[in-house]
Amino acid sequence: MIALNLPALQVVAPLFAAPLCALAGRVRRAWALAALATWASFAISAALLARVLADGPIDYAFGGWPAPWGIAYRVDLLSGFVLVLVTGAASAIVPFALDSVRDEIPIARHRLFYTAYLLCLAGLLGVTITGDAFNAFVFMEVSSLSGYVLVSLGRDPRALLASYRYLILGTVGATFFVIGVGLLYTLTGTLNMADLAGRVPPLGGNPAALAAFAFIVVGLGLKLALFPLHAWLPDAYAHAPSMVSALLAATATKVAVYLLLRFMFTVFGAEFSTAVHPVTDVLLPVAAVAAFVGSLVAIGQTNLKRMLAWSSVAQIGYVMIGVGLANASGLTAAVVHLFNHAAMKGAMFLALGAIALRAGGVGMDRLRGMGRRMPLTMAAFAVAGVSLIGLPGTVGFVAKWYLVVGALERGLWPVAVLVLATSLMAVVYVWRAVEAAYFASPDLVVEIREAPWPMVASSAALALACVVFGLATDLTVGAAARVAATLLGGGP
Repeated sequence: MIALNLPALQVVAPLFAAPLCALAGRVRRAWALAALATWASFAISAALLARVLADGPIDYAFGGWPAPWGIAYRVDLLSGFVLVLVTGAASAIVPFALDSVRDEIPIARHRLFYTAYLLCLAGLLGVTITGDAFNAFVFMEVSSLSGYVLVSLGRDPRALLASYRYLILGTVGATFFVIGVGLLYTLTGTLNMADLAGRVPPLGGNPAALAAFAFIVVGLGLKLALFPLHAWLPDAYAHAPSMVSALLAATATKVAVYLLLRFMFTVFGAEFSTAVHPVTDVLLPVAAVAAFVGSLVAIGQTNLKRMLAWSSVAQIGYVMIGVGLANASGLTAAVVHLFNHAAMKGAMFLALGAIALRAGGVGMDRLRGMGRRMPLTMAAFAVAGVSLIGLPGTVGFVAKWYLVVGALERGLWPVAVLVLATSLMAVVYVWRAVEAAYFASPDLVVEIREAPWPMVASSAALALACVVFGLATDLTVGAAARVAATLLGGGP
């Protein structure tokens, strides 16, 4: 019975645990509940992906009402891949919270923090697993509203302003998205995505369908922080608590990209997105600018969290270059880079959180000599950093290889050159941090020791993933290639 209801339990586990955290008598008990719910969600998502790989897509109808009359969840290879990505990243990050939250957030707000964290996780999982377009909007708002709260809990007073900007732009994005969904409902009379996939493509150049497509793409562009709709991201990542920065970088933007892929290539179909209303012709140059501008601005940052935030703008650009190429290699790169970027940025933000705990800040000056004082933390940062550059044998190389191949297959050699050039730009800003940590003398005279073991374990797990999945590429590239073939084939 439990196995049959795993799709429902995927969202119910964190959603049910959230109010329990608010009622928990002790802070450590709230953390334990959050950790158990997160790890349970990871186990469920892994089981769902295994079933999809073995038996094909899973359809789950609530209350026995079949779609499109009832609410349905659907797990296919793409959604299963993203479910594992989100829960896996969250499972690696949650041990980090035990010491980080204690240091960065007043104790009176700890239970609120874990409640908001679980609501955010439940929302992200709901967006990924639902087969209903309006439910995707509802879950998007659950994750967004709790995300705004999480960002605002940062000890830096600027976190409140960052949260407010995130709220305003996130609300605009959600409004655009729901307007597009409303137009689709007006045209088709259904909100079920599989049903929409059969009714929307025949509409062709219908003006209302074109408008719906534009609203959805722009709305999700805001949610995933695609340049120039990225204004909320640098401050939100820079001023949020360390765990929140890692969580948002590893999961939130990835789910928004997933939803964009779902609508572009499943609901509207590949032909509509590339020929009838060729948004890919717009996404490709915009994404290329994002990769360049994000890398360029990152070079000039002295605050390391802000440096990584601008680097995320560039990495989202890489993902959207793959989407814009709209061929098998490009989409394979886009899907696999969702996983790769989650591992890389998660590890780097967690390492900076550990440094902030011991050194009191994440300015470049605080990093001087940290390679000797916090060797394990800095090793995790360095491994994830060389993966960000794209060193062979790491996950960063895999996606960039497929991006270059995809660009050359389309005859777009300037795009291939841009990917290589921005990788060299990443060398500059990553090397600045590595040089300060390993080759500069420490400015601080106080004794600094290694971070607590849960923090080290979290960053090390994600850094290890950067190497393991960079060598065992079939584990991610194989699934991503099958997803790309399905998307281009217009399958549900």
